[in-house]
Amino acid sequence: MKQGRRYLLITPARNEAEFAQRTLDSVANQSIPPAKWVIVDDGSTDATPQLLAEFAAAHDWVEIVTRTDRGARSVGPGVIEAFYEGLDRCDLDQFDYVCKLDLDLDLPEAYFEGLMRKMEHDPRLGTCSGKAWYEDPAGGGLLMELIGDEMSVGASKFFRTTCFRQIGGFARQVMWDGIDCHRCRMNGWKVRSFRDEDLRFLHLRPMGSSHKGILHGRARHGRGQWLMGTGLVYMLVSVGYRVFSRPLLIGAAATLWGYLAACVTRPPRTVNREFRRFLHRYQWRALRRGKLRAAESIEAEMSSVWDPRRAAVPHAPATTGACSGVAAGVS
Repeated sequence: MKQGRRYLLITPARNEAEFAQRTLDSVANQSIPPAKWVIVDDGSTDATPQLLAEFAAAHDWVEIVTRTDRGARSVGPGVIEAFYEGLDRCDLDQFDYVCKLDLDLDLPEAYFEGLMRKMEHDPRLGTCSGKAWYEDPAGGGLLMELIGDEMSVGASKFFRTTCFRQIGGFARQVMWDGIDCHRCRMNGWKVRSFRDEDLRFLHLRPMGSSHKGILHGRARHGRGQWLMGTGLVYMLVSVGYRVFSRPLLIGAAATLWGYLAACVTRPPRTVNREFRRFLHRYQWRALRRGKLRAAESIEAEMSSVWDPRRAAVPHAPATTGACSGVAAGVS
């Protein structure tokens, strides 16, 4: 049966009054509007609740969920906890696609229609996004965020519902938005972010800046890479590649510090050994061939395990545990 175009948006949000209206308006103006949009207000203390209430009153496909103020913005696990609070109020059987969408984006009006067209064209495409752009702080116009074509952007994670279920949803840890892409490939799905001009969106808050500052965000990223299972050689090459990205030198140093500190303290991981082996296989190929070619070769090899009828895996638990691979030979 041909897949429909009913899509569900889930948005965790906290203190987004500065940006929220642009996101709300850009979703309301989509050429194909969402079947449902659940916005989880994660304890906002600014004008966000009022903006959301006014928007929901004008659109019957919007539902607002209010969480208790935890006292501060919580990235990584906190964001995913809020996402699941919204998702748990929905019946995924009613939707063809599900998207985790941030509330600090300005989307082109045919954005979601364009993503669905991409997925209709390639039935193995499990998650995708456009490319995120942001305003250069130095006044040099718009810059594209450094996200490879082989990943979908965390601010706009658009999933085929079948794929989302098969990978067990999002891991409740930092780097959830990298783990999901590799788990998709483990299950025979493809992952992409597209450079098409009509799929470009504006990220109003620069990626990795963190509510505690950009260096804190870079260190968090390094820690997340260790939690995901990234190998040391790959990490060193990645840090070296970003030495001249803003903030020059110290941004890369903060990323490496976060990774090495995690190597020493060894916080608990939510990914198992089989996942890490799969990740290392991809990363060694990426060092030799580049990320996109490595992803394409892995996806070609994993085509034999792709089965959209395979049973879903339960969502990742709130407590730390193993992250299953699901695909044949991966458990």
